[in-house]
Amino acid sequence: MAEENPPRPVPEADKQAQVDSTPVTDKSYTPPRRSRKRRRNVVILAAIVLVLVVGIFLWRYLSSYESTDDAQADVHLYPVSARVSGYVIRVNVNDNQWVEKGAVLVEIDPTDYQVAVAQAQANLANAEHTAQSLNITVPITSVNTSSQLASASSGIEDATAGVRAAEKQLTAAHAQLQQAEANDVKAQDDLHRYKLLVDKREIAPQIYDQALASARSSTATVVAAGANESAAEQFIRQAQSRLTQAAANQKSAETGPQQVLSTRARVRAAIADVQQKRALLEQAELNLQYTRVLAPVTGEVNKTVVVGLNVQDGQQLLTVVPLDEVWVTANFKETQLKNMRVGQRANIHVDSTGQTLKGHVDSIAGATGPLFSLLPPENATGNYVKIVQRIPVKIVLDSGENRDRRLRPGMNVVPDVYFH
Repeated sequence: MAEENPPRPVPEADKQAQVDSTPVTDKSYTPPRRSRKRRRNVVILAAIVLVLVVGIFLWRYLSSYESTDDAQADVHLYPVSARVSGYVIRVNVNDNQWVEKGAVLVEIDPTDYQVAVAQAQANLANAEHTAQSLNITVPITSVNTSSQLASASSGIEDATAGVRAAEKQLTAAHAQLQQAEANDVKAQDDLHRYKLLVDKREIAPQIYDQALASARSSTATVVAAGANESAAEQFIRQAQSRLTQAAANQKSAETGPQQVLSTRARVRAAIADVQQKRALLEQAELNLQYTRVLAPVTGEVNKTVVVGLNVQDGQQLLTVVPLDEVWVTANFKETQLKNMRVGQRANIHVDSTGQTLKGHVDSIAGATGPLFSLLPPENATGNYVKIVQRIPVKIVLDSGENRDRRLRPGMNVVPDVYFH
């Protein structure tokens, strides 16, 4: 029995030709090539839409903040210097040691300053006693001046009355002298007449003797009256001398108020001296306190002083770094500051630790960085080349962000400032 011939394989080209020549009976039928092309177009369109959406979101995200790598951590360094000169006897801290505000860092030998305080106290006590004694003298001088002035006025009145009384006595003595001289003239005339009569023996000798005695008595009365007049003149001169002395006393007493003012001025000078001595004592006490050098703030210490060093007034001994007060200085380009405002939040990426700290914009500098340099640029001199300038922006960390104090001044950081 003869074998049947096996069927021949149909080539793929013939199969495709058979398919293409097959009459179409279903209108919804789509050839495989066209279907793949449509799916490819849909995928491309979806990819384009996805790229646009991602691009829009990426553009909005990138435009919502500004970043710069020209930034570093900053802090105010507190140099601690000696306020008095002397020999260092004790240093209570080591390098990089954490200290609290008010802690005693360095001690200077206080012996010389203790002696200065004792001397200032003695000078103050002496000045206070001097002022006290002068203050007591003021009322005494015032009372003495008043009494001297009253006594001088009374002395003038008494001396004036004495001069007037002496003048009256002189007038009376002069009148008595004139009366005595007149009586003497009459007595002498009577004696002369009685002499002639007694020589003629016309009267008794006894009458002549009586006239002679009367004449001699009147002569003595004239002499006495002259002496009284001289005495009265002397009394006048004495009274005038007492008046002159009383006037001098009054002038001296009238200077009493000036003496009181002078005494009060000395008291004020003594009080001022007391105040000066008290100020010197306070200064000496302050210098004694300055022998103990204290930490101005809380922070970490970097010292350059050792025991045995003779320091001078104003010499720097240590530096305190307050790590709790660190901030970030970011030098943004001027083109990045369009939407930047104070108070905007910021993320700070620390290069050394990889941490991201939170903060906010505290302030923006009032000028670009070059203007604060020693020799700022002058565009008016030489050829001008426009260069984008940078402006320092101060970013303050939020509370508790640098709790571990790993962010140190001078470290490089990358801040991102968000506008929303």
